[in-house]
Amino acid sequence: MECMDSGTLETLLKAQGTFSEPNLAHVARQVLNGLNYLHTNKIIHRDIKPANVLVNSNMEVKIADFGVSKILCRTLDACNSYVGTCAYMSPERFDPDTYSGNYNGYAGDIWSLGLTLMELYMGHFPLLPPGQRPDWATLMCAICFGEPPSLPEGVSEEFRSFMECCLQKESEKRWTAAQLLTHPFVSKDPSISVS
Repeated sequence: MECMDSGTLETLLKAQGTFSEPNLAHVARQVLNGLNYLHTNKIIHRDIKPANVLVNSNMEVKIADFGVSKILCRTLDACNSYVGTCAYMSPERFDPDTYSGNYNGYAGDIWSLGLTLMELYMGHFPLLPPGQRPDWATLMCAICFGEPPSLPEGVSEEFRSFMECCLQKESEKRWTAAQLLTHPFVSKDPSISVS
């Protein structure tokens, strides 16, 4: 196994600042390959966030911290446990009553990936103003009742489209990991500038 000598995406974000689109595409493709493998094997991670993705100096990433993961016996099994980091939870996971008490854990992982990538691009958690510490009530309002976070002006249409595929409020409209691997944002071969 490669030495993940640069810590996590969170530590890299703190050390180098925001990520460029080509670097985000590179990270997204690797995380999606990992999620696609997990989801194909009926495993949901349930806690995708910058602190749970290890990275090395070659910008190779590995999903880590499977402490709250769940193995589903059947593809359509409901996942009724709400463990994980609430800031990265999908709307249907945060507010189960609005979504009939069940949620699609696979789609929940995709929402979390979308927030993670947006945070790496913007340099702060995208649902709150920079520096604001999230509390449960503020997060619930932002995630469940607010509009999905949007990227600032100046990003490529491919990146904007990719993020919209990840951050659909209705889980059934979110793309799967396999579908996202075919999206032009990650399917092209970007030049990677490793810092």
